[in-house]
Amino acid sequence: MVDEHVHDAGRDAILAALRGVVDGIAATFGPVCEVVLHDYRKPEKSVVAVAGEVTGRAVGGAMSEIGMRVLARGDEAADDLNYVTRTAAGKLVKSSTMVLRDSTGAVFGALCVNVDVSAVNEAHALLGALAGLGAGPAEPPVTAFGNDIDSVVDAILDAHRLGRHQSWAALERAERLDLFRRLDEHGVFAVRRAIEQVAARLGISRASAYSYLAQARAATDPTPAGGHA
Repeated sequence: MVDEHVHDAGRDAILAALRGVVDGIAATFGPVCEVVLHDYRKPEKSVVAVAGEVTGRAVGGAMSEIGMRVLARGDEAADDLNYVTRTAAGKLVKSSTMVLRDSTGAVFGALCVNVDVSAVNEAHALLGALAGLGAGPAEPPVTAFGNDIDSVVDAILDAHRLGRHQSWAALERAERLDLFRRLDEHGVFAVRRAIEQVAARLGISRASAYSYLAQARAATDPTPAGGHA
């Protein structure tokens, strides 16, 4: 069996090799481009290199909710290319997230490219209006980018609660389990201390939060009782 230190050394070498790539891609595309290198072994401080300024990321910053979803999928995660999202400040961003794997195929990080396409979108809308075209595509979702992991978790929690305009006390049991299931799918509980943070925001005990999470996971587990994963 290969020592875990050997795997870590290999992962560190991959990250070191990509630091120059981060600067190169950002320099090629200019001021509208931001490139971020993540090490998911430390999600609260996953950003190990950044070039450009689009989402306000900084070295030592936390992963975004996009990174949390990758972390939740584990080694089943795949590259997500050319998706469009919007920052809380209103910037329209076209992004690609490319997962990093070690020699065993395990996902341990990601290389992310973010391009601010706000000006392009405004020009497209203006040309469409001049040409008499109909409404544009649906509004892209807002993504929580932040250097503080707690603020990212809060943003995800708010997005999943406010859509219902209901308090925790007003939710039925099935709705409560669905909330925990959706938070789990977004990778929230892969972050250390997130269960305590969610419990505090919902006004419930940590034990209750763990119970709801366990029940939500059991309800979505495809493995039948007595079966094998």
